[in-house]
Amino acid sequence: MEAGTLYVVATPIGNLADISERARETLALCDVVACEDTRVTGALLNRLGLKKEMFVNENSREKSAAPALLKMLSEGKNIALVSDAGTPCVSDPGFRIVRACRAAGVKVSPVPGPCAFVSALCASGLPSDSFLFAGFLPPKASARRAYFGKYADFPHSLIFYESPYRIEKFAADALEIFGENRAACFAKEITKFYERFFVGKLGGVCGELKSASTKGEFTVIIAPRGFEL
Repeated sequence: MEAGTLYVVATPIGNLADISERARETLALCDVVACEDTRVTGALLNRLGLKKEMFVNENSREKSAAPALLKMLSEGKNIALVSDAGTPCVSDPGFRIVRACRAAGVKVSPVPGPCAFVSALCASGLPSDSFLFAGFLPPKASARRAYFGKYADFPHSLIFYESPYRIEKFAADALEIFGENRAACFAKEITKFYERFFVGKLGGVCGELKSASTKGEFTVIIAPRGFEL
């Protein structure tokens, strides 16, 4: 029996109109949708008029989920791998099943689409030709400051994800390590109704954040030292 294909499908990060026609078609043809949260993915599938078998592949279960998904693929089933929002495997589950497929010779095909850090970067006005994407840093302040210190003089843009619950502490640590004159962008609710970009010198941006709503996931971009807006 010929093995199925694992499709890595990017889904909207906020605005559902951003789903591609190819993503719709792929979700329609696949036998199983591997997702983080069946409620979130179920709502998307309902919007698309699709009913599919869903298999939970969130972070805490990913290690045990990979063999089960690989077995389905070996039986000829096609699987769509999605995350709650954006591109799977980019600070979201998916790496283990993709790695297992590559090791087993099972076909993996990407279905490109929305990605929060790419969207923030291209709209920030900060250097985008070369960058380091670090995703979510450890939650402890000491580890976060140590990471900032290590890359304080990195000659390319630094990109991070941060939750609304830690963004103020993240901003305070960034200000302490990078200094108030470092150019930065804090973007939240990208593609949603309350989308907002805070762009400027870090001192000013941190001041704006204190008087603004911090609801929503943040993408933070720190420009290299010496860059002027």
